[in-house]
This record gives sequence, structure tokens and C-alpha cells, in this order.
Amino acid sequence: MAPREEAIRLAQGVIVPLCALAFEFSRGGGPGGQNVNKVSSRVTLRFDVAGAACLTEAVRARLLAALRPRLTAAGELVLHAGEHRTQARNREAALERFTRLLCAALAPVKTRRPTRPTRASVERRIGARRRRAAVKKSRKRTTGED
Repeated sequence: MAPREEAIRLAQGVIVPLCALAFEFSRGGGPGGQNVNKVSSRVTLRFDVAGAACLTEAVRARLLAALRPRLTAAGELVLHAGEHRTQARNREAALERFTRLLCAALAPVKTRRPTRPTRASVERRIGARRRRAAVKKSRKRTTGED
């Protein structure tokens, strides 16, 4: 097993110390049989985004905006992990989910650069319209006035 890290490294050099995370353990569903009723293996991870001292103002604002639907009214991110039988594996799963979620929130948003169609594609489109119009015109019933 790898040595235990004291901090989580995120995108753009952001470091979240493990002491900034709060872990709660409870009995949860999932695999484990009768063991589920006896052992507190479900992990709830809490991270106070609004009040974290380890975040700069710019990073905090970006996380609050990106994670708004997932935050509580107090600005706290809450994640649950209970899919494994052991508390340690659920804790690792919660930390992995936390890391992925924050890295995705900190990733820069690509701005859309408007493009124009090429001249060849415009000519193909107009040519196809003209051909289609000619086909429809040839189907018309002709009158004796022509």
C-alpha cells in the first residue's frame, strides 16, 4: 500500500490538506450481508468550499460557481461512498470522487471560436438546392399556356 498523503493535489497547483475534509462514518446499504448491519462502512465526505482557508479567492469563486448544484446552502460539498465492504475502500472511493469532481470544476472552459463555412461547402449546398429545385420543377404539371 502506498504511503498516506497529507494533502490532495488538484489542477492548477491547488492543494487541499486532508485536515480540511471532514469524514463521517455510518452503516449503509450495499454489499456485505449481515456485516452491513453491524459495521459503519459508509463514508460521508464534507468539504466547506465557502470557508476553506486553503483556497484562494479566485479558486473559491470558480468552485462555488461550477459546483453550485452540488453544494448545500452553507456552501459545503457533501459526497457519499458506500459501494465497498470496507470503510477504508469507501474512504478511498470518496477521495477519488472528490478529486475528480474538483479537477473537473477547475478545468478551464473552452471558449467557442466562431467559424465560417468554406466557399466549397457553400457552393455544394447551393448547387444541391438548385438540383433539387430542378427536380421538383420537372414534376410540375404543365399547362397549355407555355
